[in-house]
Amino acid sequence: MSAPDKDYRMPDGGPSIVSLPKVSLHDHLDGGLRPQTIVELADEIGYELPVQGGADALGRWFVENADSGNLPDYLKTFDVTTAVMQTESGLARVAHEFVLDLAADGVVHGEVRWAPEQHLRGGLSLDETVEAVQSGIDAAIAQLADEGHEISVGQLVTAMRHADRGLEIAQLAVRHRESGVIGFDIAGAEAGFPAGNHRPAFDLLAREFFPVTVHAGEADGLDSIRGALIDGRALRLGHGVRIAEDIRVVESKGEQTTVELGPIAAWVRDREIALELSPQSNLQTGAIAAWGRDLDDHPFDLLYQLGYRVTVNTDNRLMSDTSISKELALLTQAFDYDLGDLQAFQLNAAAASFLPLEDRDDLADRITAGFEAA
Repeated sequence: MSAPDKDYRMPDGGPSIVSLPKVSLHDHLDGGLRPQTIVELADEIGYELPVQGGADALGRWFVENADSGNLPDYLKTFDVTTAVMQTESGLARVAHEFVLDLAADGVVHGEVRWAPEQHLRGGLSLDETVEAVQSGIDAAIAQLADEGHEISVGQLVTAMRHADRGLEIAQLAVRHRESGVIGFDIAGAEAGFPAGNHRPAFDLLAREFFPVTVHAGEADGLDSIRGALIDGRALRLGHGVRIAEDIRVVESKGEQTTVELGPIAAWVRDREIALELSPQSNLQTGAIAAWGRDLDDHPFDLLYQLGYRVTVNTDNRLMSDTSISKELALLTQAFDYDLGDLQAFQLNAAAASFLPLEDRDDLADRITAGFEAA
């Protein structure tokens, strides 16, 4: 298990955030590659990278191009990562390193989402891609166990919302539910591609009692969230940050603010539907443009204070040059959070994970013990 680049710490000499037990719910496989791995895999298949100069230059290229202010341009950077993930060995290696890097950041449960339909150019079948990724995950979990780090990892099989393979991908997810796949998602360009386009897939998943999270409320607003809830029967919202558009400030006096929740905002809060918030990514894609361009403009704290089940995620570690520890450190700086707040975010994520109830309870106990020992 490699050491993290930085040991983010709580203010005033507090504990290392890296050492705290954490849960990762929204983390894309094709957004978490190591730059050096991309260089090596590209060399193996003869793929021409967009920039020369090695891993450091390539890493900078990803961050600079992802910081586009809109989701479609942000997503263009994935053309490079998916290009080197078209073989069994490439997928297995990326998944293996992905899990090792989670563990190095103190993650004890991770859910990795990715779209098998984007990895067929080398001749693999959909089932073969899922099996290749699972082989990498299993190898990493076994390696980490030998090193004394216990981690659980599940796949969230994802359909591209602009394509027409939703039902096929849903069937794939259900087919592998006993071999590593624990949930389903739709991702990609959000505006103009509503969840309702994939209603047959969601109907199947509902009949199979299979957990669903849906990207919504990132590049599109309340209608997208409504679609995720009604058509997708989503148990979690991927990002969901624009739920804040359904929250109206009624009165503000000094430090006292009274707000009114619209029907969608009330439903999401009252039913404890988790928000998979990814602060730095939300800045890069312009998801919070209505509120500002700095982290302290992010509605994260508003949602937290109002009782939403907020969780902290990276979205794409490569594109945002981030980790969960870094996201937590930045939020702590922006909103003056303490250890109790960081623990609450992890317990929210544990409760919202797609693990069985008993495993969620065990995960919560492990988080509580780790924070008490910090």
